[in-house]
Amino acid sequence: MRKTELLIPAGSLEVLKTAVIFGADAVYIGGEAFSLRAKAKNFSLPEMEEGIRFAHERNVKVYVTANIFAHHRDIEEAGRYFEELRGMEEKPDALIISDPGLFSVAREVCPEMEIHISTQANNTNYKTYTFWHELGAKRAVCARELSLAEIKEIRAHIPEEMEIEAFVHGAMCISYSGRCLLSNYMTGRDANRGACTHPCRWKYAVVEESRPGEYLPVYENDRGTFLFNSGDLCMIEHIPELLEAGIDSFKIEGRMKAALYVATVARTYRRAIDDCLKSEEIYRGNMEWYKREIGKCTYRQFTTGFYFGKPGRESQIYDSSTYQSEAVYLGMIEGTDGRGYARLEQKNKFCAGDLIEIMKPDGRNIPVTVEAMEDEEGNPMESCPHARQKLSVKLSVAPEKYDLLRSMAGR
Repeated sequence: MRKTELLIPAGSLEVLKTAVIFGADAVYIGGEAFSLRAKAKNFSLPEMEEGIRFAHERNVKVYVTANIFAHHRDIEEAGRYFEELRGMEEKPDALIISDPGLFSVAREVCPEMEIHISTQANNTNYKTYTFWHELGAKRAVCARELSLAEIKEIRAHIPEEMEIEAFVHGAMCISYSGRCLLSNYMTGRDANRGACTHPCRWKYAVVEESRPGEYLPVYENDRGTFLFNSGDLCMIEHIPELLEAGIDSFKIEGRMKAALYVATVARTYRRAIDDCLKSEEIYRGNMEWYKREIGKCTYRQFTTGFYFGKPGRESQIYDSSTYQSEAVYLGMIEGTDGRGYARLEQKNKFCAGDLIEIMKPDGRNIPVTVEAMEDEEGNPMESCPHARQKLSVKLSVAPEKYDLLRSMAGR
């Protein structure tokens, strides 16, 4: 069986550190240019170098996305950008590219750096994989439209050293491998250059040509109709099939997600993969834990996508464009002092006396009570109402650095 990598997204330095601590083998990030997630916070070069150093110290790889479809004006700037990446003391382990022009520039400027071919390049057959391998690519990401049977066939026809990466969890696009024109047409913001406004998530009605301004709802139920809205991929119940298909890297979608989502998904898939590699019996025995934990992060209705054939109506959500979530992210522990108080930057409001949960990288969830709370000056507080407020908290069980705090619905 091939060695399997768990590849986790990060849209900021905080989230990168979370991904590393909570089980990633590799993390993919975007710089301030050429990334398909322009609305993500993304990384300045100093942040990127700090993040790569943090990851490398823990034997975790970092891949940098440069996967836009380039125009003429992008070419020279891309060359300068790749030069900057090459000149960093802590270099990325690979570049993720979809455009053949940017691939050519990267090969000229960074010949020693691995290049991975993005899913945006529509990698749907073994000849495409062989084509990119012959040009020097190390890996290609499967198009989301492939079944597991098709991926197995790719594995059987490509060189042993050519790697297959495939999405196993996260948002699904309504368009073929993400090549969507809807955002550009409706808002002038190009999804293929990182500025998607997600009009597929909007609510729609029908207007008859001779009656402009009269909106006729397309009835599904009393919440309206979301014609394009796709479900979220979740393959946590199918790790053995993914391993058997010969996939080298299990990729999680979500470079615009917060630290709690990344920690939850990374930790759950880490344990599921490790359990499955020990024995399928252990994996099956822990299934309820995986499903319970994965349900605590934000998600739309789950689907297995195209992996077991063309998906049916269940892969679209017709009654809602909203996420579901059982947990609220409160913050990451930055350290503790001699009194047992833990420092953090607050992400959502909570109060002294609340019952919350410590989420540990090793899989433990520890219920605790917030016994006391102080601001940066040491003044006692009953709650922390201000976003991103720096505070110290005393919990009934002492947390450790990089633990996450969350509150659960209904508590």
